[in-house]
Amino acid sequence: MGHSGVGGSTRRGFVAGAAAVGGAAAMGLGTGVARAAGTKAGAPRAQQSVAVLGGGVAGLTAAHELAERGFDVTVFERRALGGKARSMDVPDSARGGRKPLPGEHGFRFIPGIYHNLPDTMRRIPFPGNAHGVWDNLVAPREMSFARTGREDLRMPIPWPGTEPERLTLDDIRRALTALLDTALNLPAHEVAYFVNRALVFLTSCDERRDDDWEATPWWDFVRAERMSKDYQRVLAIGVTRNIVATKAEEASTRTVGTLGEAFVLNALGQGADGPPDRLLNAPTNEAWIDPWVAHLTSLGVRFKIGWTVRELVFGGGRITRTVAEDPDGVRRDITADHYVQAMPVEHARRTWGAALKAADPQLARCDKLRTDWMTGIQFYLTERPPVVKGHFNCIDSPWSLTGIAQAGHWPDRDFAADYGDGVAVECLSVDISEWDKPGMLYGKTAKQCTRDEVAKEVWAQLKAALNDTGKTVLSDGTLHSWFLDPGVDGLGTPHPTNEDELLIHPVGTFHHRPSAATKIPNLFLAGDYVSVDIDLATMEGANAAARQAVNALLERSGSDQRPCTVTPLFRPPEIELAKRHDRTRHRLGLRNVLDVG
Repeated sequence: MGHSGVGGSTRRGFVAGAAAVGGAAAMGLGTGVARAAGTKAGAPRAQQSVAVLGGGVAGLTAAHELAERGFDVTVFERRALGGKARSMDVPDSARGGRKPLPGEHGFRFIPGIYHNLPDTMRRIPFPGNAHGVWDNLVAPREMSFARTGREDLRMPIPWPGTEPERLTLDDIRRALTALLDTALNLPAHEVAYFVNRALVFLTSCDERRDDDWEATPWWDFVRAERMSKDYQRVLAIGVTRNIVATKAEEASTRTVGTLGEAFVLNALGQGADGPPDRLLNAPTNEAWIDPWVAHLTSLGVRFKIGWTVRELVFGGGRITRTVAEDPDGVRRDITADHYVQAMPVEHARRTWGAALKAADPQLARCDKLRTDWMTGIQFYLTERPPVVKGHFNCIDSPWSLTGIAQAGHWPDRDFAADYGDGVAVECLSVDISEWDKPGMLYGKTAKQCTRDEVAKEVWAQLKAALNDTGKTVLSDGTLHSWFLDPGVDGLGTPHPTNEDELLIHPVGTFHHRPSAATKIPNLFLAGDYVSVDIDLATMEGANAAARQAVNALLERSGSDQRPCTVTPLFRPPEIELAKRHDRTRHRLGLRNVLDVG
């Protein structure tokens, strides 16, 4: 992948300028959507206005595609541009002219199975980068399953152009011990059975996936209930947490299988944009979001920050206006020719009245979509911990923790010199996927704990997973401070809330996801809950949904602009014959030819 050789000071100057431009664009908030002066070449003759409601990945993608095609675009965002993908400053953490410590909703990665999001990233200029912010992606060399009470399973991620991690003799001993330990604890017949189940899914036709496997939990599909504990932790629970951040007991087999198939093909170099795992080489806003906002501003996009959408007013078969509260809490009307609603589903569906949902039943079906908590916490350390150079999954931890030490992947950053008070040298970013099971310190769920108890509990679970085989990876003396996503509120009270829940995929979810084009002629949906080829709440899904929304808008507006490219997940042609054969069997009511039950 590589990274730019541009020095940190150059990048800081650019990002500061980008932030200033974005901030200036967010000022001067008025009612309605102002029209940009002039019409871009190749634009519709009468420039049409679009209100993009939401400034996360979906909203910024829609604004990007529309602005390139000559539309007059204004983005309304209630909190901060970038949404769940953004990084944020840790309050009161900067000293001596440094920037604040970088916090985030949760770490993110951009795997090689993504194609639409990387295409957008290549079109966002970044100083010194030939391919824009896409050149800010770096590929970790390894990952691990961190077992509690046993050696961690360490796995290299081989990819052309990336050097394998240098291992000591002790590293090799531990890696072999973990590999043999896992292999010996997984009975051969269980391994063979799991491989068979994978092949059953791989050769299943789309109709069987949409019908049978969408209705079957992954836990049931792989028969986890009757298998060994290691089979359950590694192949049933570990796989789902790593791939789809949801519970194996209820996750749709269609979702888990589709993404699992894509990741395996990616690892084999099939249909990939790049390595299976890629990270940004700096905090997200520096490496991606701020340059994106600056670029969109240069294209004429306006940003109104602090606006909260309350209602889409429906009348005469159309959206006539949108009611929002401005930063001062004053209710105002937003009017535009078209509306792209790019808000998370749990916020969007509150803005749809009964008449609007009656006009398009797929909006009503969105009430059946479920969200759950998956939230990040960052630990700032005074020493670099000897963890793998990539993601680790604590698959035995009560709260299903996954994490990564980030600073080692930021080669153009001197963490201590650039951030905080000059003492912290590392940001250990951890995602908490399970908020409803008791922890090991207090015997309480994460939601029942206070913020301080959550931090202490996660730290204890990390130590249990990483310090368990005679090697001290995390030491209390190195813990400088921590930062828990501010979107979580009311922890330890009877009614905790989370502003940034994640769409989950229990069985049946596929059939409730709406299309980007609604039956209302001037309303289009963009977000990770919209039905796209990648059946998962992801940045890629948000990006693809926004592209589909723009394409529908282009068609309805009579624009002669070229449609957006929407790249589907790779389908290996070698398997299509087997899937055609399975389609015949499915229509005859027969199970897949490889399905032994």
